[in-house]
Amino acid sequence: MESTRTFKDRIFLIIKGLAMGAANKVPGVSGGVVAFVAGFYEEFIFSLQRVNKTAFKFLLNGRFKSFYRYINGKFLGLLFLGMIVSYFSVSKILDYFLANYELYVWSLFFGMIIGSIYYINKDFRDWNYKSILSLVIGIALGLAISFLDPAKENDNLIFVFFCGIISVSGMTLPGFSGSFILILLGNYVLLLVDSVNALYDTFSEIFTGDFSFIQNEARVRLLKVLGMFTLGSVTGLVTFSHLLSYVLKHYKSITTASIIGFIIGSLGVVWPWKHTVFKTNDNGSFLLDSRGEKIVSNYERFLPELQAETYFAIAYIILGILIVLALEWYGQRTNKKHV
Repeated sequence: MESTRTFKDRIFLIIKGLAMGAANKVPGVSGGVVAFVAGFYEEFIFSLQRVNKTAFKFLLNGRFKSFYRYINGKFLGLLFLGMIVSYFSVSKILDYFLANYELYVWSLFFGMIIGSIYYINKDFRDWNYKSILSLVIGIALGLAISFLDPAKENDNLIFVFFCGIISVSGMTLPGFSGSFILILLGNYVLLLVDSVNALYDTFSEIFTGDFSFIQNEARVRLLKVLGMFTLGSVTGLVTFSHLLSYVLKHYKSITTASIIGFIIGSLGVVWPWKHTVFKTNDNGSFLLDSRGEKIVSNYERFLPELQAETYFAIAYIILGILIVLALEWYGQRTNKKHV
């Protein structure tokens, strides 16, 4: 596989990693959809599946080159490099646009999800009572998750490990938004904002020779939380890849129909026109978290009025659809090249 991958392909692979990392951080959007539409989903799952007993035997015996080749190391390395860079760059830019141009960002992702539904559905022909039932169940689950109320923040390390396992599923299961699940579990800000920022600040200080963070209890706590979250994510990534590989092999039609349904259901999460509803106490005052920020309860969705802002939002939805179609075209072109 790697011998036929050109320098241009490798650059695009890093860019795909950037896109997956950014998508994974946006509530309601799944990095797995990016992999599916861009044409490297099966290679991604196959490569993760190779992280098994054989791979660990290579490591324990010091056969690092064999381990690297066995797990398709260059592919995974470039992809994860893009994801890591994304968390410290693209995702930061995304945070800015979500804060200042929220309607247009949600519109763009809404369009991308619509395009993803088209992409996954266009070649699916195995519709029968089982796949239709799976589709309906997928839609119902997606909608049900969309309207759940978030829990309170919890930094217990065992719970954080569990959060890592669940949240990473968005990378392997298209339509399942790991970041939105973290919101429901109450740990989105803790794990994808505060702990990531703590790591960034720590690296910045170490680079300048400042190691005072060791005495900073709050910083050390956040680094421990991030470490446990990462461990859970790696565990979940490998576990889900093996499970998905088996399911796709033996129940491909039912799984694909469920994925289509789940993505359709997830449209409720990224519906562009919504107001954020915050939790309040009996006196009507906003409940605040440990950082003094208002705690999100859910979203109040509404139909837009016909005005200039709405037309711009619709244009972004169309742009999102076109982006997915462009990714599809590139993915098909790449696959033909490697056949």
